[in-house]
Amino acid sequence: MSLALIKRYDWVLLGAALFLVAASLLSLASSDPRFFYRQLLWFGISLFFIFGGGAVNWRWLIGKNWFRYGFYVLSLALLLVSLLQPHSVRGTKSWIFLGDFQFEPAEMAKLALIFVLAGFFSRRYVQAWMAKNILTSLAYTVLPVVLIVVQPDLGSALIIMMIWMGFLLLSGVHIKRFALVIFGAMLIAVLMWLFFLRPYQKERITGFIFPEADPLGKNYNVIQSKIAIGSAGLFGKGFGSGSQVQLGFLPEAQTDFLFAAFVEEWGVLGGALVLLAFIVLIARIVALGLKARGNDMKFVALGGCIVLIAHFLINMGSNLGFLPVAGVPFPFLSYGGSSLLTLSVLVGIIEHIQIESR
Repeated sequence: MSLALIKRYDWVLLGAALFLVAASLLSLASSDPRFFYRQLLWFGISLFFIFGGGAVNWRWLIGKNWFRYGFYVLSLALLLVSLLQPHSVRGTKSWIFLGDFQFEPAEMAKLALIFVLAGFFSRRYVQAWMAKNILTSLAYTVLPVVLIVVQPDLGSALIIMMIWMGFLLLSGVHIKRFALVIFGAMLIAVLMWLFFLRPYQKERITGFIFPEADPLGKNYNVIQSKIAIGSAGLFGKGFGSGSQVQLGFLPEAQTDFLFAAFVEEWGVLGGALVLLAFIVLIARIVALGLKARGNDMKFVALGGCIVLIAHFLINMGSNLGFLPVAGVPFPFLSYGGSSLLTLSVLVGIIEHIQIESR
């Protein structure tokens, strides 16, 4: 890769993503060095995807049916492999184990669905709300959702459904059919509650509805997260001095609640900088995506925004007690190699759009 090519990358976008990764590594180094070194390794690999991805002709690749649908079928196959393998973590089969490392195929499924729906809607966005197009795009979405729900991983299933809904809304709004979609979603939610949700998943939802109930049980995680954020002050307690994290009161401080762990040590100011970096990241992706050559690449970029925003809203909602805990990571901040690599591929694609548009 030439120096001239690297100079053509959008360094505002990269700077925002790198700031979030740096905040992640700082918090992980404070809470558990084992997670720090693993995430540092994943970050090194992700740099290859970011800079190498900018040099790949993604517009040509994503424009080919064999690539879009081949990648989609591969993601479904890996989801099936994760279900059939004997290993499980906390009762879920969301990962494929590769020695000491774990790969979560649901992250790959999100990327694959973006490719497929971007190609689909870029050619039909004027007729996106026709019944046959709604049902066809929904069929592409339901296949990975079913495999993910069975694992069970409702957080990732919800993200994938939000990707589909986001693509529909990007293509305009048909009020009557949108109302039917919302009604269908509510019906599915009721059926999920009655027949599919496990007791611990129901407890998370009831805990959200009744936040003061069972503070040592189903609401413990969220209460500790609120304590961590509420006790931080403007500048925080300092590196390695967060009591909720260091004394083990805050569960999942490396993954679901890493934002709360970071704020406890670096204060409201540190949290505000993280939020600012995320806003800059989204703003740059939208700006660069709108400059893309071809509707399919525009939809890929905007699909990436949907994924990032969906992850952010659910994770922040969990940290602040506004939403039930769903096990959804904060983009580039929470520990997890699968999520980091998937997001790095998306950033690489956006960088290719930047280079090509110039």
